[in-house]
Amino acid sequence: MAEDIPFDRRFDAAPGVADEVAPGVRRVLAPNSGPFTFTGTCSYIVGHGEVAIIDPGPDDPAHVAALLAAVRGETVTHVILTHTHRDHSGALAAIVAQTGAATYGEGPHRAARALHAGEVNTLDAAADRAFLPDVALADGARIDGRGWALTALATPGHTANHMAFALEGAGLIFVGDHVMAWSTSIVAPPDGAMSDYMASLHRLRARPETFYLPGHGGPVREGHAFVERYIRHREARETAILRALARGPMSIPEIVRAIYIGLNPRLFNAAGLSTLAHLEDLVGRGEVLTEGPAAFDGTFRLG
Repeated sequence: MAEDIPFDRRFDAAPGVADEVAPGVRRVLAPNSGPFTFTGTCSYIVGHGEVAIIDPGPDDPAHVAALLAAVRGETVTHVILTHTHRDHSGALAAIVAQTGAATYGEGPHRAARALHAGEVNTLDAAADRAFLPDVALADGARIDGRGWALTALATPGHTANHMAFALEGAGLIFVGDHVMAWSTSIVAPPDGAMSDYMASLHRLRARPETFYLPGHGGPVREGHAFVERYIRHREARETAILRALARGPMSIPEIVRAIYIGLNPRLFNAAGLSTLAHLEDLVGRGEVLTEGPAAFDGTFRLG
């Protein structure tokens, strides 16, 4: 179903090299490639002289050294997180220790909802629960630096504390893992929520900026059209789930096998979590029924 999105997987950035990707913005790619990180996490440096680092990346000594080399002779005044997954925040402590910069983010990691009785959060290992920002950002908060300013945009969905950051006067947004040119974003309960994610997509589409710099992969250059495809993709996935359930009650593994044709086996669990996110939303709207709260081991039927 992902063929309905015009993905761009052409991305030849080399790890450890500071590339200017927009006026006043440099990108340093971390060497943490993988099925969920693509070629690695993108850390961004905003400004010159006195700079901010957005998403310092994983706890990797080579990446920390590359970031510090990129800002040699400059002062890092801000370290900003889009969200608290370790591939974005792992290097934060090392960068702060070397620079003394203040940290900024929406807040500590938290689930989008309370865990159900007996439920285990399979994503705990990916979460940075130690992060507590020096400055907690409310939606719409402004971060001022020398020669640059950012506006914080609450974009929950991938995580409950996900934020994007619009660079004033540049027509661009640092979108973290909310939108990526190479793939759809993972929305996995209980860390994320599909209803929040869809609302955040609509919010992004309504803004004037059309150039997005994501946490993985290359830029999204026609943001409004791309986000519209994201929205349609999620709506089509929801329709596919409802059509599958029209055949009768089904479990999540059964739904995944029915709607994810040709799925890489390594991504089966991720697809199951994404399906659960859709089902939580559908149950909340009364379109799907289940016994008790929507859960990974539940059975679902049309409402």
